[in-house]
Amino acid sequence: QVQLVESGGGLVQAGGSLRLSCAASGRAFSEYAMGWFRQAPGKDREFVAGITPSGANTRYADSEGRFTVSRDNVQNTVSLEMNRLTPEDTAVYYCAANLGFVTTNPQAYDYWGQGAQVTVSS
Repeated sequence: QVQLVESGGGLVQAGGSLRLSCAASGRAFSEYAMGWFRQAPGKDREFVAGITPSGANTRYADSEGRFTVSRDNVQNTVSLEMNRLTPEDTAVYYCAANLGFVTTNPQAYDYWGQGAQVTVSS
């Protein structure tokens, strides 16, 4: 079992930045690939970013380089730095854990946090 708790969401103006954090407890955190997903009202949950268990490799849905995912396997945390935010980034953001590999498929992830609301005003 892995328990995940997100923090750092909130309200920000367009063009601003936010940093989300996800604290993990339970089984060996360093064995899990971590993903960040988001879900806006009326839309499917979508992949935002992922990082391999060691942290050596990352993957992003956004091609403009606005988001950065990182992890600390000593502190058992994973973070998502979000820059140049737009109203289209408004959603509930979730961190998730998958034993072994990064995938964009949310169904592959075994554990999920409760979500953190991010609202970007225009």
